[in-house]
Amino acid sequence: MKINGSRWAKGVALLTLVTFVASCGLPRVGPNKREIFAGSVQREGDAFIVVVNDRVTRAASVTPALGFSDAFLNAGIVGSDVIRPGDVLGLTIWENVDDGLLAGQGQNATVLEEVQVDGNGNIFVPYAGTLKAAGKSPEALRRLITTRLNDQTPDPQVQVRRIAGDGSTVSIVGAVGAQGVYPIERPTRTLAAMLAQAGGVGLEAEVAQITVIRGQHQAKVWFKDLYRDPRFDIALRGGDRILVEQDTRAYTILGATGAQNRVEFESQSISAIEALAQVGGLNTNLADPTGVFVFRNEPAEIANNVLGRTDLVGAQRVAYVLDLTEPNGMFLARDFAIRDQDTVYVTEAPYVQWNKTLAAITGSLNSVDTLNTLAGN
Repeated sequence: MKINGSRWAKGVALLTLVTFVASCGLPRVGPNKREIFAGSVQREGDAFIVVVNDRVTRAASVTPALGFSDAFLNAGIVGSDVIRPGDVLGLTIWENVDDGLLAGQGQNATVLEEVQVDGNGNIFVPYAGTLKAAGKSPEALRRLITTRLNDQTPDPQVQVRRIAGDGSTVSIVGAVGAQGVYPIERPTRTLAAMLAQAGGVGLEAEVAQITVIRGQHQAKVWFKDLYRDPRFDIALRGGDRILVEQDTRAYTILGATGAQNRVEFESQSISAIEALAQVGGLNTNLADPTGVFVFRNEPAEIANNVLGRTDLVGAQRVAYVLDLTEPNGMFLARDFAIRDQDTVYVTEAPYVQWNKTLAAITGSLNSVDTLNTLAGN
């Protein structure tokens, strides 16, 4: 009778433990697949759950397109030494007569020092009048002065030199060998040549971006595209500002993976398979390969295209689900593009919670037996 009572007591204790464990939330990495589907719009939730197929992959896999506008692409090459407002020039004028217009008695050369180009780009030369200097090279200005003076004195010889001012320059900042202000010279009239002059780009080519700011306009390109597409090696203009920086896009990966982290893009485009591989892939002891989710706020245009609708307005919460166990599941994951600010989440396999429950019960029973043993002693 005593033995039966002991067995009955242990049975009650086991049932109590099972009930307690079932009612308590066991540790886990996040929601399971069933809970995520329960939050879908179809079930009065606030997110669209979309199973990825070939059509969805084509509609949702959008990568950022960087490039220059026509205004940048169509700009012509500037002269190697263009004069700008504010520059200070030095002029020397030789005359082929003893009593010249400008030269003093017994001299045939006149030196005009510190002739400043005014805000309108003009200079004044005696007997030649007001001349437009800005936008011209020193050689072009020399020819213009010679032509103007030729009517006043026979066969004048003119020399134009820059005393102060850098002419047409650009500023380069960011991840380059040497930041600074650089003149546009004959070898450095285009973007790629100017970057080389600044010591090259100090980033991995796959993640380097080049921004050119010109007045109120700016445009950005991938560094590698400067060499893939010759059109992007644009002609520079005085006053251009060039910024070299690393791609700032990143995604977050959570759940039953090798690591949980915020991961920066390592190339211009990253697929779902590559995103998982960057953190060590799926955790073989925990992951459910049928429940790989990509959460994102999808623009209305793409959301309507993915869902086959036309009535959605504004960004929509969309959870894309990939099943890696399907015959083409790995191909779909390879083709599905991850975008900036995506959250990649891998659910736990259903049996994992059972294992945790059993482990909790077993551990609790061992504790009870230990207490009984101590109490008997």
